[in-house]
Parts: sequence; structure tokens; C-alpha cells
Amino acid sequence: MKKILVIAVLMLAVFSCSKENTDVMIVNAKVKGLKKGTFYLQKQIDSVFVSVDSASVNGTDEFVLTDKVESPEIYYLKMAKSGKKIPFFGENDTINITTSLEKFSYKYTINGSKNQEMLDKFYKTYRKFNEKDLELIKAEFDAKKLNDTDSLAKVYDEKKRLLKRRYLYAINYAVNNGEYEVAPFIALTELTNAQTKWLDSIYSSLTPKVKQSKYGVMLDEFISTVKTAEKKATE
Repeated sequence: MKKILVIAVLMLAVFSCSKENTDVMIVNAKVKGLKKGTFYLQKQIDSVFVSVDSASVNGTDEFVLTDKVESPEIYYLKMAKSGKKIPFFGENDTINITTSLEKFSYKYTINGSKNQEMLDKFYKTYRKFNEKDLELIKAEFDAKKLNDTDSLAKVYDEKKRLLKRRYLYAINYAVNNGEYEVAPFIALTELTNAQTKWLDSIYSSLTPKVKQSKYGVMLDEFISTVKTAEKKATE
């Protein structure tokens, strides 16, 4: 009977902790090959990286960092020794980051964040546009070297079409995922040179909750700034 009571108390304690943690982001990090080191959980405030938590480890490759996320936004897991960082979309949930000491900032997996999942899906396709752009840069260089005006003209036309496709992909992705904070984030990082009508379309697609988020507010302010500049330019 006593054993059953002890188990019940333990289960209640775990359940209580879980309820309390719903308002906190818990980052479970595993760095394969790590034996000793210090790590920081950071975010940007007014273009400055600010550490909101830290962990010093010795003899283990796992550690935990936490923060209360007021609004889903990009965080960074920073290794103190090398200064290398892993960016990820933070939100109040349990997020698992797995990497290695050798390939810390360029080969890692992140799960537990819906916005991160949506951002990964976006970049999986978006990278193809960047790869094609690099091919066209090389083709442009070769055409100039050979003074091949016909090939150069074709490259310029292809670059314009690629830019249009890339913008349309980013716009459509943001509009179709307006219930996630990743939508205004994409607009602010990939579409700052887009026409204001497209930015307006993205903002209009956002849910009330996302409009009030950090990136939702920033997008609204950015659109207002662009419109003010455009108005002044026509006066």
C-alpha cells in the first residue's frame, strides 16, 4: 500500500512539473563527443545577442537550458569556446537539439518546435533557388569572360525569372501559413525588397495571435515605414 502511495505521489509531482513547464521553453541539448564546456542560450534584442541562460558541463554530453518565451522567436545555442551558434525557432515547449562537437553549427537536428519544423520545410525548397542562383552567377562570369553578349542576355533573363519564382514561393508559403510566427519571419528576412502589396497580403493572412507576436508587430512596423518612404518619394 505504501509503495502504491509513493508511486502516486511521484506521478503527481511529475504531472505538476509538466503543467508548470507549459509556459517555459526547455531546451534539451546533446553534443556528441563533448566532455567539458560552457554553452549559452541567446536571443537578439535590438541587434545585440543577449544570453538568457547558460550551462557548464563536465563529464557529460547533455545539458538543459530554459527561458520563458513571450513570443516565438529565433534563439541561438552558442558554444562558448568556439563562438559557434545553432539558430532555432524558440517557443514554450520542449525542444531537443542534437549535434556533435566536430560539426556543431552545420550538422544538427532540432525537433519540438512547430515553427522550426515549418521553417525547415521552407528552406528545404528555398535552398534550391540559391543553388540555381550560384549556377547563374558562374554562367554570367563565363559569358563576360568570353564576351558572349547573347549568352549574357539569356543569363540576365533567367536571373529575373528565378528571382520572381523565389519571391512567389516565399510569398505563397508565408500566406498559406499565417497561423505560424514563421510567416512574418520569412517576410522580414527574405522579402524586404518585395512590393508592399505582397507584404500587405502576408500581413492580412496572419491570425490575430500572430499579428500580436514579435515578428507580426515588426512586419506591421516595417510595412508602415516602407509606405511612408514611398509616399515621400512621390511628393
